[in-house]
Amino acid sequence: MKRFFSCFLFQTRPEDGLSRGRRVLFWLWNAAVTAAGAAAVGLASLLLATGSCSARLLFVDYLCHPVLLLLNLLPPLLLTALLYAAAGRAWLACLLAALPVLGLSVGNYYKLAFRDDPVIASDLLILGEAGKMAGQYHLFLSPKLALALLGAAAGIALPALFARGRPGRGARAGTAAAALALSAALIPVYGSDRVYSENTNLGHLNQWSSTHQYVSRGLLYPFLHSVKDAMPNPPEGYSEQEAAALLAGYEDGEIPENKKVNIVGVMLEAFADLSVYDSIEFQKDVYAKYHALEAESYTGNLLTNIFAGGTVDTERAFLTGMAPSDNNYRGNTSSYPWYLKSQGYQTSGDHPSNNWFYNRLNVNAYLGFDEYRFSEDHYKVLAGADTAFDNLFFSELTSSVLEKTGSGAPQFSFSVSYQGHGPYSTDVCWWGGVDDFVGNHDLPQEQRTILANYLGSVMSTQYYLSEMVDAFRACEEPIVVVAFGDHKPWLGNGNAVYDALGIDLSRMSTDSFYHYWGTRYLIWANDAAREAIGHDMTGVGPDLSPCFLMSELFAQLGWEGDAYMQAVEPCRQALPMIHNGGMCLTSGGELVRAADLDGERAELVRRFRNLEYYRAHHFSGKTG
Repeated sequence: MKRFFSCFLFQTRPEDGLSRGRRVLFWLWNAAVTAAGAAAVGLASLLLATGSCSARLLFVDYLCHPVLLLLNLLPPLLLTALLYAAAGRAWLACLLAALPVLGLSVGNYYKLAFRDDPVIASDLLILGEAGKMAGQYHLFLSPKLALALLGAAAGIALPALFARGRPGRGARAGTAAAALALSAALIPVYGSDRVYSENTNLGHLNQWSSTHQYVSRGLLYPFLHSVKDAMPNPPEGYSEQEAAALLAGYEDGEIPENKKVNIVGVMLEAFADLSVYDSIEFQKDVYAKYHALEAESYTGNLLTNIFAGGTVDTERAFLTGMAPSDNNYRGNTSSYPWYLKSQGYQTSGDHPSNNWFYNRLNVNAYLGFDEYRFSEDHYKVLAGADTAFDNLFFSELTSSVLEKTGSGAPQFSFSVSYQGHGPYSTDVCWWGGVDDFVGNHDLPQEQRTILANYLGSVMSTQYYLSEMVDAFRACEEPIVVVAFGDHKPWLGNGNAVYDALGIDLSRMSTDSFYHYWGTRYLIWANDAAREAIGHDMTGVGPDLSPCFLMSELFAQLGWEGDAYMQAVEPCRQALPMIHNGGMCLTSGGELVRAADLDGERAELVRRFRNLEYYRAHHFSGKTG
């Protein structure tokens, strides 16, 4: 027995004189222990993949689904094999393989906790931005995270103690070749939509939630599956010739000189009307001025594709008329600002935070903005910090708009606020006392503080928004304001405050779909603009996708828009909301799955997807 332990546990090579069978057994032992260490790292990743869901239920579900288990364990196993072949030391191979696996897994764990959104391959394109934003959240060490890290550490220690064999160059070359060959053979499997749809694990999850659909498959498997979507892919049945021919049937509309008005667009960070929830015990009417502004505006619900984060999705859908969030902006891209520039408009905007966030410094120029002010070149000096709140933001924006108004060219201004950005403090109320905003004494104090901080921010935002509108009200030049929220706010890790208030975010019903995705939009016009467009710009508008909001604005202004806007108008009229999660809203207000549409409506969606993909890859603006 002593000789066995000495031979198999502590030797780097089998002893001379051992039989062929024992020499084979020696290497099999080392391979098995190394594989066990890599598998432990993979299992730690699976444990973290459960996010805020029940690990006891979901992790067992993973173990009971052999195909999903294998698809999640193969990546660390193959990576470890390659590194073992390169380094010749099992423990080092396990350690080096664990670093990217655990880095991805921990990042995904926190992203699920903070934003209910998993890490996908395209997130790596903005990794630097994600790291900077992560510093704004309070990272925590949960029992689940601690257990996963301990399990991974045990997996690394296992070969360090019991697999010390160092194979020769020939064996290592053979191992590397086999691992690479198997990896190449598995690429079609990991990229297959059929395999992906056939292997899910929704017994304890919500099948209608895109996040749960991802989590149901673990992490490493769905992450690798998402690699093929990191760069935009043509929609099913895409035809470049068909899309080009369809667009060729329209001409960009000319805006009559007497109908040109100044447009001021403002996307309000995490601004949503929570007064619709009876379970919130408001201590003051924090939406009073906003509701008064709605009463003299054209208003409706905006059904976004994002929740608690991902601001740029709503922002760029509004500016481009395209719904997909995976467009990569690396050059001039067709957009409504470019069209307005072709009609003689000057284009500008403000964001009182860093220009690196979502690469706005470059992308906004690609989308046709002549001028854009950020923290680095404007607000930092005024605020004495990297971000400016709404008191300064709206004041500076108002002054800028009024300064440009009457300069001889109409203006399109589009700005994005920052003040409402989460997370919100759990122990200090930034806007006064918690009791000034929230009753709900049955909630934990941390949750009351989160809610009070959000409502205090909302009250401030609507005050300064109303103040800006009042300044435009007195202006003799025609000004139209379009304001909307980008997404629902973060209210505690795992949506704790929503849950405690009994607000259904399951997306299992039409109401809960609106609870999760719905914000508001309003379009307001001053007297000069109302005279120019010929009506008072009030009433109730349709519920819309962000990609159709500019179309609705143009319709209210009596403008045709560019060829793209005209081409997608039949789809907007029939299906004013097309959600990236696979749902549509009919003109009659019925929520349906896009996959269940047939006939004319299915064809309208197909054409819309073809047109927006064509638009994303064929710049139609004029730069000179």
